[in-house]
Formats: sequence, C-alpha cells, structure tokens
Amino acid sequence: MKMRDRMTDFGMRTMNGVHRMVLSLSGGRLGWTIRTMQTVELHTTGRTTGKRRSTMLTAPVHEGGRYVLVASKGGDDRHPFWYLNLLAQPAVDLTIRGVTRPFRARTASSAEKAELWPRIVAAYPGYGAYQGKTDRDIPVIICEPSD
Repeated sequence: MKMRDRMTDFGMRTMNGVHRMVLSLSGGRLGWTIRTMQTVELHTTGRTTGKRRSTMLTAPVHEGGRYVLVASKGGDDRHPFWYLNLLAQPAVDLTIRGVTRPFRARTASSAEKAELWPRIVAAYPGYGAYQGKTDRDIPVIICEPSD
C-alpha cells in the first residue's frame, strides 16, 4: 500500500474517532447533525473477516425513512472499505440519534444518482469537489428500512 493511501486511511479513522468522541463527551447532544445533514453510524459486516464494522457518516438526503450516503472517501481513487463491505452484504444497520435499526443498502442507479446528486451537493458542496478530484464515479448509496 502506498504511503498516500495509508495517510488517507489514517485520516479517515482519525475523523471517525473524533466524531465518536464528540458524541460520547456530549452525551449524544452534539454530533448527530453537521450543517443540514443527519449523521449516522453505519454498521456493516466485514467482507473478509465477517466481523461487525462501523463508521460515522453523513446522510445529505434523508426522507421517508430512507437515508442516502455518499461513498466519497474525500475524493480518493479507492472506494471506502464500508462501501465494499455493503456490496458484499447489503443487510446493514444504521444508528440514528442513538437508535439502531436494520436497513437494506444498495447503490443508486444512474438515474437515481442524477436525481439525487444536485441535492447532495446542495447539502454539502464538498461532495462536488471530491468528485472533481477523482476519475472514480463516486457511488451514492440508498439505505431503505428492512421489514
């Protein structure tokens, strides 16, 4: 693995750790929203280990029980590990404001992404900048409640 990739992965883990610390130290009063975006804790099953993995993410679009995530990894040329995990096992859990519920995750179709992308970038313009940094088509993930 290249040093640049190691540094990117370290930065992502550090941001997640800081986010969790803010939630913990504030007793859950801070950290569940960033700007207009809902934050969620995504729980996936590791594609090689089978272990439960979790990461803090923003959901720039959330409505009708559906949460939309963006696999941007800050514009890195590699997909985030959590995205690779949910491709292998789309049954995921989301923790929202301390409540964990089951969801089914799927990559948005091209048409769905075209409809969602302007709303995603309006919620956080950085997503547009991330897409500009990479040739990788940044996936948009739709999480719908499991029954």
